[in-house]
Amino acid sequence: MLTGRLNLWAPYQDLRREVDRLFDTFTGGENSGARGRAFPLINLWEEGDVLHLEAEMPGVAQNDIDISAAGNELTLRGRRTPPKSDDRAYHRQERGFGEFTRVLTLPVEVDPERIEATLKDGVLTLTLPKAAAARARKIQVKVE
Repeated sequence: MLTGRLNLWAPYQDLRREVDRLFDTFTGGENSGARGRAFPLINLWEEGDVLHLEAEMPGVAQNDIDISAAGNELTLRGRRTPPKSDDRAYHRQERGFGEFTRVLTLPVEVDPERIEATLKDGVLTLTLPKAAAARARKIQVKVE
């Protein structure tokens, strides 16, 4: 005896999920696993009046990174160049090369004039001070 309803669309839904997964693997979409994750991978956290961001950028030179900020939007652009060798016959190539752009919507507006960026050991670290309008202020209560 069947206790639930038979879903006649289940095979088609399974097929669609598999096609989506295959397409995402090919195009680098969100379902493609480690290979298709947005590049660079980031950590973003907040401490007081400052946001901090770390971005993994192995193989990206300092001169190949462009950072811009406007309001609460941060854009990371760059280029990772392939190794210079014509003799290679890859057996597996998971690290991508070429240009990338990653646009992040931050939880608050930041002050673009005070952003600091450092690149060390393949990790880009940004200190993003909040804009004056986004900072918490103490409000004095007047007694009447």
